[in-house]
Amino acid sequence: MSGAVKDTVRTSPTGGRTRVQWLGLGIGVAILVVGCLFAGRWQWNRHVVRDAAITIIKENYSAPPVPLAELLPQAGATVDGDDVWRPVSMHGHYLPEATVLLRNRPIDSQAAFHILVPFVTDDGSVLVVNRGWLPYGRGSAEPDSIPDPPAGEIDVVVRLRADEPAATNGAPDGQVQKINIAQVLAAGPDGAAWAQGLTYGAYGALASETPAPAQSVAPLPVPDTDPRSHLSYAFQWCVFALGGIGGFILLVVRERRENTLAALGGLAHPFDPADPGTRGGAGSDGTAGSPVGRRGAPRQPTPEEIEDSLIESHTGR
Repeated sequence: MSGAVKDTVRTSPTGGRTRVQWLGLGIGVAILVVGCLFAGRWQWNRHVVRDAAITIIKENYSAPPVPLAELLPQAGATVDGDDVWRPVSMHGHYLPEATVLLRNRPIDSQAAFHILVPFVTDDGSVLVVNRGWLPYGRGSAEPDSIPDPPAGEIDVVVRLRADEPAATNGAPDGQVQKINIAQVLAAGPDGAAWAQGLTYGAYGALASETPAPAQSVAPLPVPDTDPRSHLSYAFQWCVFALGGIGGFILLVVRERRENTLAALGGLAHPFDPADPGTRGGAGSDGTAGSPVGRRGAPRQPTPEEIEDSLIESHTGR
């Protein structure tokens, strides 16, 4: 290339944009890519957590029940994460007078109250049991009626659940917003003092009662095992990041090519038929200088030939 062409390409490698403009564009693309990668990583982490929870449910939910003491050996014990949803068996009696309602925990999009009743085992320890749920009554303040649990000594099978964080918002008397053991017991008519040192850091979701109650309540639903769309969202965010990088590279390459063609556009066209000094012009004997096709028509030069001719004509070769 001539010196003018080389200088043009060197100083404007990316078309009409200035270096500041390209720097700003590059920073914008970098921010976009980093944001997409962070969003993808967040969705991936949610997928991992969700997948682990589903695995535990599938392994534990239908497992045969074991004695409560096997998983919670003493009062104050907490349920291990790998033992959540495992069925355990107990013998003892309910304290229906200490029943508390859990509010704002819908079932299949239906407003519901859950019935929480302390269960006293043979060794005197206390496990709060979620016996099931009731629909709202004529108003939203409470159910129309609360069925009593079976009276006397009974056998109960529950699935262990971890104690929930304490609620920060209040609830009417005899009700709670979370299944937090301390708050559940405190919401009872006698408070929580009677169970001091006797409770576990877990509660039970009722599976069965023997003998059965005179009036049953709606059973708790099977836990959701839908993996949801976290994995596909993570993949999509990664695709967006790659698309941002690829689009920026394509823009640079395209404008570099356009800049090169623009720099060469003002030079004499090497295949100008009116210029006898070019390969496409007429020769000194009046014959066409361009190659002739099979049927006698002039063959159009290829882009590679045009580029080679431009370089040759302006470098003196």
